Amino acid sequence: MRLYRLILRLAFPVLLGVALWQRLTGRSGAGALAERLGHGGQPVDLWLHGASNGELASVRWLVERIVAARPGMRLVVTCNTGTARTMVAGWALPGLEARLAPFDTPGAVARFIAGWQPRALILLENELWPERIGRISERGPVILLGARMSERSATRWARLAPDLVRAILGRVTLASAQDAASEARLVALGLPEGSLGPQLMLKARAAGIMPVTLPFAPPHPRPQILLAASTHEGEDAVVLDAFAAARGNFDLLILAPRHPRRAAAIAALIAARGLPFATRSAGEVPGPETAVYLADTLGEMPFWYAMAGATVIGGSFVPKGGHTPFEPAAHGSAILHGPSVHNFTEVFAALDTGRGAQAAQAETLGPALAGCDAAQQERLATCATELLGGADAAEALLAALLAQLQPASGYSASTS
Repeated sequence: MRLYRLILRLAFPVLLGVALWQRLTGRSGAGALAERLGHGGQPVDLWLHGASNGELASVRWLVERIVAARPGMRLVVTCNTGTARTMVAGWALPGLEARLAPFDTPGAVARFIAGWQPRALILLENELWPERIGRISERGPVILLGARMSERSATRWARLAPDLVRAILGRVTLASAQDAASEARLVALGLPEGSLGPQLMLKARAAGIMPVTLPFAPPHPRPQILLAASTHEGEDAVVLDAFAAARGNFDLLILAPRHPRRAAAIAALIAARGLPFATRSAGEVPGPETAVYLADTLGEMPFWYAMAGATVIGGSFVPKGGHTPFEPAAHGSAILHGPSVHNFTEVFAALDTGRGAQAAQAETLGPALAGCDAAQQERLATCATELLGGADAAEALLAALLAQLQPASGYSASTS
């Protein structure tokens, strides 16, 4: 822990500089730096932290259930990005405050805890922060939900900081892993087996409960619409070329980048290929002549899943590990993906083996799309639904979680 604190102390000027740059460039709102330094707050019962939009969106249903089961409970939800902070604030749940997470330094975390006085901490997926876990464990339970530990991350922890990871995992009172492999790696790194809770893939549970009302009528039947979901730099050209090779099957490509700020660069790639396109952020709607719809917005991915007969999983044709297959499956969209799927290793392995998804390399994506006609889309989507529709551990997880959390403290909004 001493070495970790030393590294954070040395890195603090860089963290501070990044926070100031985000403020100056408009990527974080007023007060962001103060939040990062841990200032402000009023007493709450629970602190929940997730990295960004995807992680927090996946747990919204659970937060709503906790609030309903613990009337009067107050909680603060922290995240690493301004967009996620805005999203959580938009939930407008009683007793919930949204903030940017404090830096994981002794001073920032101490100030945060002094202001908010949380009595429990929930961390999502792979957010293992030694300072936060260490300090909250002295006050109440530390809970990991959707805990994810890849083989690469486990190897790094074991090689670089075995004592630190053993110490922080030893303070965890309840851990719900997203798959058996992550669970085994966490135990090997030091998580007490007695702390294991029900396994649950949060994003799988969240995907099936979100109703969708389309923002406009699609210009083509669903089997003729292809979605590229959450693409990263280096993938857009691959998808555009593959789509061009499969125009016999698909008349419209909805290209939804992971980071909308890349929209101008993507628009240039589309224009260079001579493909007529429309842009979502400009308020444009695709027509029959539109070849590509640049969906450069946040929070609207369910619309595109519901429109598309087939979905290419972003982050799988560059080494990002792939994004969720659960949401396209929940919307009945056939799944195609690249070789990088380590974020959901077991899930994609089951899908590929059970013929619920189609794997491709960058150079074979075009032929794969050319062969993905309406009948193939239906076969893939049906198999994916069957493979991912297993027993729901949500109720068991909620019960285990509520057993860890104390009743609401009765703090009033005016308490400071």
